[in-house]
Amino acid sequence: MSASAGTGAFVLSLMSIPFCYLFNSLIYSNSAEAFFFAGCSAVLIFSISARFMLKKKAPADPLFYDPHINTAHGHMISYWDGCVHYLMYLVMIAAITWGDSYRAIGLYWVGSFLTRAIVYILGNAVGKYGTHVSPLFLLHMLYVSVSVWVCFRIFSKASTPDLQLASVQEAERKSLLHRPLDLLFIIYVIPAFAFCVFRGLIVLDCSSEWCLAYTSQYEPYLKDPSAYAKVQMLVSMLYSGPYYIITLYGLMVPGCEWMTDLTLVHSGALAQAQFAHIGASLHTRTPFSYRVPAGGQPVFLLVNILYAVVPQALCYRCCSRPLFFLTPRPVKKTE
Repeated sequence: MSASAGTGAFVLSLMSIPFCYLFNSLIYSNSAEAFFFAGCSAVLIFSISARFMLKKKAPADPLFYDPHINTAHGHMISYWDGCVHYLMYLVMIAAITWGDSYRAIGLYWVGSFLTRAIVYILGNAVGKYGTHVSPLFLLHMLYVSVSVWVCFRIFSKASTPDLQLASVQEAERKSLLHRPLDLLFIIYVIPAFAFCVFRGLIVLDCSSEWCLAYTSQYEPYLKDPSAYAKVQMLVSMLYSGPYYIITLYGLMVPGCEWMTDLTLVHSGALAQAQFAHIGASLHTRTPFSYRVPAGGQPVFLLVNILYAVVPQALCYRCCSRPLFFLTPRPVKKTE
């Protein structure tokens, strides 16, 4: 590995220190804006960092990465991990230790961890690099196990907001016409569900003319033999699809207390997944025939960025104004 490549990886990893300091300062105020700022700024900085790194020739030293990481999707996962790996661990440890103050961001990063691990492990196993899997690869199962354990630990620390019964009841009496933002989210959820199912059908080799046209014009990476995109789309169809149906119910029926936690996990998962998918679709290590054509890039970026950003806004709405999703509880009177 060259000195410049090593220095770049080291400096990129050190970015977790200022990230951690800044986000901890924001979280200390128990503000819902903290995790929304964290997610948006992280995606922005990762995208800019990836853009600069893609301009340079990737190092060929095998000590720098294994055959699985030496792919477009592997590079994007490495960029994501290099920037937030230590930050995610610190936040999740803080969420387990101190509870509510870090719980929201902890759940957000749990979603990111899980989707990264699932897609990376299954993609390595079934893709064209499956023959390169070594016994050392089993260590990733420990990575998944720890993530699942942390997820359950954070979920067990139930949030107990101190809200008055009258405030909750007033929020739950409002119809959709008096909640225009929720109405917009409901309108978004329907095409989002269709989009994730549509891409799932594409990777399952659906012969529809729409599927073939979309693949050739906008997302040929879905057919990449490395299989990361295929696994990602199947995971999205099997998990994001049901999530959108449940979200549709949660936005219309008051008192769904699980709505906020589920949205946090899903938005974190989708942020990581879309970052890796968009980057890999444009990456120079992706064979030219599987990269997004120049003419289709505006549509590709618009659709995929909206698909990644709107769930972050929904997550912010659920955490900043959770009254509609709470079950009314009478305030205990003190004598």
